[in-house]
Amino acid sequence: MVAPIDPAKLRACTKPFYDARTLPSEAYHSDEVLDWERRNFFATSWVCVGRAGDLAEPGSQRAAEVGGTGILFIRGDDNELRAFHNTCRHRGHELLPCGASTQRQTVQCPYHRWTYGLDGTFKGGPTMAVQPGFDKSDPDHSLRRAEVREWHGWVFVNASGDALDFDDYVGNLEDLIAPYEPGRMFVGASHSYEIAANWKVIVENYHECYHCTEIHPELCAVSSPTSGEGIQPSGLWVGGTMSLRNGVETMSLDGKSAGVRIRGLDDDSAKDVGYYMLWPNLLLSPHPDYMMTHRIEPLAPSRTFVECQWLFPPESRQRRDFDPAFAADFWDVTNRQDWNACESVQRGNGGPGYRQGPFSEQEVQVYEFALMVAQGYLTGGVREPVPHFSDVRR
Repeated sequence: MVAPIDPAKLRACTKPFYDARTLPSEAYHSDEVLDWERRNFFATSWVCVGRAGDLAEPGSQRAAEVGGTGILFIRGDDNELRAFHNTCRHRGHELLPCGASTQRQTVQCPYHRWTYGLDGTFKGGPTMAVQPGFDKSDPDHSLRRAEVREWHGWVFVNASGDALDFDDYVGNLEDLIAPYEPGRMFVGASHSYEIAANWKVIVENYHECYHCTEIHPELCAVSSPTSGEGIQPSGLWVGGTMSLRNGVETMSLDGKSAGVRIRGLDDDSAKDVGYYMLWPNLLLSPHPDYMMTHRIEPLAPSRTFVECQWLFPPESRQRRDFDPAFAADFWDVTNRQDWNACESVQRGNGGPGYRQGPFSEQEVQVYEFALMVAQGYLTGGVREPVPHFSDVRR
């Protein structure tokens, strides 16, 4: 099903790089388009819903909305994380309000007290055991499963059940993230933002430093805005690296680290910072001494929730002066500079003067993301990697 946008405008985004144009205004402002995205981008993809550590103990339960579908996450007694549609098999009442969490050894609907085990199996409901013809063992009474995966400490869910195999979905991003061992890291700081901009404006901004000399003096002091390179993806992701300036230890306000280098990184690896978007909603930025993530949730065409977290290796705590603020403060300043720019873009690209514009050569990853989105609009979903810049010249 094609998105409700003029296909000619979308095909302009899929042309070779130097002829391509940015996404049309409707992609950022239409309620109808966002509804379509929820069904065809978010529900059919592997969406990150947070860290597995938030569901660490048996009986941990949390409800979230993914692509317009309510999902209930449960950690079982066997330590397996399962996901179910957040719908009672009796009359459809939510088992847990969206955004809520609890800790208990059963799942119970608050409407009529139908009860389920941590594995989703139906256990009973008031008077049902004596009702003629009711078979408690019928699997149709158990909760409906949703696909869930844990990857390096993050939880991903596929609400529709028909996404690509997760390993193929991640592709060679695994090789870029695994050396940092984020699964053993702890969350040292977390900030939440609500931004008056479309979720794609935020992702596009993340993928380029063409704007950095104008609005990010702190960032430019520690990392050259023209450094780094893009990487050819083999999964559903886009991204590349930037380099730290000589003598700089990490991305912080003074260029110094109050943490420790991530184990296993050599000197060359410790000079780079990665900027990767795993479709559709997780931005991963590995640094030599921490990893930053942005988890994105569209709330409305012009409103987006972003959870930004900073993860650190456990060895960081061995430093007596360790303070995660060295990373969080730097990026909070930078984030807020970005959010101001994104909100201005959102106001501007909805006006009558907006036209689909060309890309700078410093916006290759923006082009690749727009290409991914436009192709998804035209084909009913994102199913395959986009070609890298070296493959999309005239």
